[in-house]
Amino acid sequence: MATNENLPPNVIKQLAKELKSLDESPPEGIKVGVNDDDFSIIYADIEGPAGTPYENGVFRMKLLLSHDFPQSPPKGYFLTKIFHPNIATNGEICVNTLKKDWNPSLGLRHVLIVVRCLLIEPFPESALNEQAGKMLLENYDEYARHARLYTGIHAKPKPKFKSGAICESTTALNVDQSNTSVLNVDKKATVNGAALPLPSPLAIPTTATKGGNNQEQQSIVPIIETGVSGTALVGIPGTGVKKEGSTKILADKKKMDPRKKSLKRL
Repeated sequence: MATNENLPPNVIKQLAKELKSLDESPPEGIKVGVNDDDFSIIYADIEGPAGTPYENGVFRMKLLLSHDFPQSPPKGYFLTKIFHPNIATNGEICVNTLKKDWNPSLGLRHVLIVVRCLLIEPFPESALNEQAGKMLLENYDEYARHARLYTGIHAKPKPKFKSGAICESTTALNVDQSNTSVLNVDKKATVNGAALPLPSPLAIPTTATKGGNNQEQQSIVPIIETGVSGTALVGIPGTGVKKEGSTKILADKKKMDPRKKSLKRL
């Protein structure tokens, strides 16, 4: 997600529009990518123009935008090694558009097109790479051979920028705040609509007495007991009801009493 702390909000807004335009309708031979963390660093892959020593090569470059952009021009650097009079060995680009001819009304599209045109028509008179500039003026064939050699070694096709990445990044600038609001609403809805805890199926119900001040707990779970004769006795507390097993025990006890009396007489 883009933070863009290095640029003022009005510049970020303008850049977002231009980057989206470059992504949807890129200039010929140029593909733009964006740094997700900072829009002040713009990447571009430039295809070597046909009929030049840079043909079939793909050169990656970057533009660095200062805090006072567009009042001051961006700085351009080639990240891919290239043998060219106007590109220094450290990758710095020397072109008038990025120096004395800069105008705040010029956009990124114009800058990138000028850089690609520099591969078609170098300016050896203002060379940063003196060896390349001198060779171009004195022996073009030797210059072209060196340039093709660099192109074949270093300017191999690069991994393509993710499709739609610029649109996603520019959109993120506008939706971050709304996403935060939506998350807050969801949290409130979750709290207000939280499900109440369901009663446990093992809970014991309570019934109020006539006075209403005291409550008497009654278990509806039947209690199982075992009688002397092995007969199961089933009862429900508070009802005083038991099955026939209890009656049988009392009858057996009455039969035993006369026998004990007879034994005492003997």
